[in-house]
Amino acid sequence: MSKNKPRDVQVYPIATDTRILRSRSWSRLRFEIEYALAKGTTANSYLIESDKTAIIDPPGETFTEIYLEALQQRFHLEDLDYVILGHVNPNRAATLKALLEIAPQITFVCSNPGAKNLRGALENPDLQILIMRGEETLDLGNGHNLQFIPTPNPRYADQLCTYDPQTEILYTDKLFGAHVCGDQVFDEGWEIYNEDRRYYFDCLMAPHARQVETALEKLADFPVRMYATGHGPLVRYGLIELTQAYREWSQQQTSADLTVALIYASAYGNTATLAQAIARGITKAGVAVESINCEFTEPEEIRAAVEKAGGFIMGSPTLGGHAPTPVQTALGIVLSTATNNKLAGVFGSFGWSGEAVDLIEGKLKDAGYRFGFDTIRVKFKPDDATLQLCEEAGTDFAQALKKARKVRAPSQPATTVEQAVGRIVGSLCVLTAKEGDRSSAMLASWVAQASFNPPGLTIAVAKERAVETLTHTGNKFVLNILKEGNHLGLMKHFLKPFGPGQDRFADVAAQEAENGSPILTDALAYLECSVQNRMESGDHWLVYATVENGKLLDNDGVTAVHHRKSATHY
Repeated sequence: MSKNKPRDVQVYPIATDTRILRSRSWSRLRFEIEYALAKGTTANSYLIESDKTAIIDPPGETFTEIYLEALQQRFHLEDLDYVILGHVNPNRAATLKALLEIAPQITFVCSNPGAKNLRGALENPDLQILIMRGEETLDLGNGHNLQFIPTPNPRYADQLCTYDPQTEILYTDKLFGAHVCGDQVFDEGWEIYNEDRRYYFDCLMAPHARQVETALEKLADFPVRMYATGHGPLVRYGLIELTQAYREWSQQQTSADLTVALIYASAYGNTATLAQAIARGITKAGVAVESINCEFTEPEEIRAAVEKAGGFIMGSPTLGGHAPTPVQTALGIVLSTATNNKLAGVFGSFGWSGEAVDLIEGKLKDAGYRFGFDTIRVKFKPDDATLQLCEEAGTDFAQALKKARKVRAPSQPATTVEQAVGRIVGSLCVLTAKEGDRSSAMLASWVAQASFNPPGLTIAVAKERAVETLTHTGNKFVLNILKEGNHLGLMKHFLKPFGPGQDRFADVAAQEAENGSPILTDALAYLECSVQNRMESGDHWLVYATVENGKLLDNDGVTAVHHRKSATHY
């Protein structure tokens, strides 16, 4: 895939009277954590032409011009009856306004929360809108009698799925997608998308696992031949397997015995983006998140989530120098519900000043809560480095909760099996990686050569490691093999706890490798590697990478090795 290819719109017939228009971006679209794999994406829109015509999910403003051009080459917009919206966000407003100028006769179809968002996004209270609450249908003729299934979650309170019984296609909006761009319209050889789909789920769906389970129950009633997703390839060949995977992944979250209540509101989407990055860091560390958008959540639900959670985190934008009313209400509930031995966190975004963040932080400090990370304040839209900081802050928060629980539980002596497994010896290495503004590193001893041709190795990366985000298929890293005798200094440096976003390479002699990652100049040798594959292995990812370059830095040195007493301790 070339990241320099121009954006385009791929049009393809997928069923009777039905075409897809895939607006394709071959490079990463925007600063949001679900795009971090940098494989591009497709914004999928659909056109159903029957007695009546409907467009489903026009793309965002980065595609407005090329999308409308592709549409008008194949269809007279003056004949368009309906625009169906799986969700409404400000990003879509430019495309919808442009559509309305050409085709003012349009009737929009969306959920009730979607109608409110739509009127606000288009700054037009007089739009023609059909609100679908779940019982209503929309007959386009020739058997295309569309049914609608509201599937709300805290991030997308207006999410609406659409089912066409004529073609047995379920238009799933955000569900079942993947951020990957290519020529394949369908998911032939669907296993190649497993990593991308899992990452998409972990970023977007895991914090809303309870709502995902509810959506899966609703959708199970429909005989479905194909998932027409909002992003990535359509799901046809791997439909049963992906549906089952969603059930299993959601179950892993909802059955976790340690949770964090993540309570926020978002004016322009920036605070929600921060919340998503923090949630990703928490779930990476094996702690579940109960995500709560306080604009759409009843007080009793907030109270119940806070009571159940081991800790809570609050996020807010600043509007007119204040926190929005729903945030202030939620703060009152938290202060009256959460005992002050619960761990707390605060974050927020703002345009000019951050009074809302200061207000929440001050009230929680006055009430005697401990904080799991330093308060995060972000001006305007977050960048990659900020999202990395948020993810690492979430992981730190989760680890602090787990540590507190471990302290309360009496420690158990290592079993003979654990002692035996601990005797497996590995070379001491430091994995270093850098991509754009993001960089990280970790000490590793679970490393093994895996292939001769091409030369390759495997390395086990704990799910909660900060560097894990930089070890997906296609990523590059350097494996620095440490030298017996001088390894203790580097070992001590990379074993120490780093704060969220802290530079791992300060005070360490390093130079840049050809693949952009740091080489530790005091190492015995280094290998420049490219990730080819990875496999989930309990609480680790087993990463397979091929070696593209390398050098022995000390001909007389000996590899440092690590001896452990137990399989449960480093």
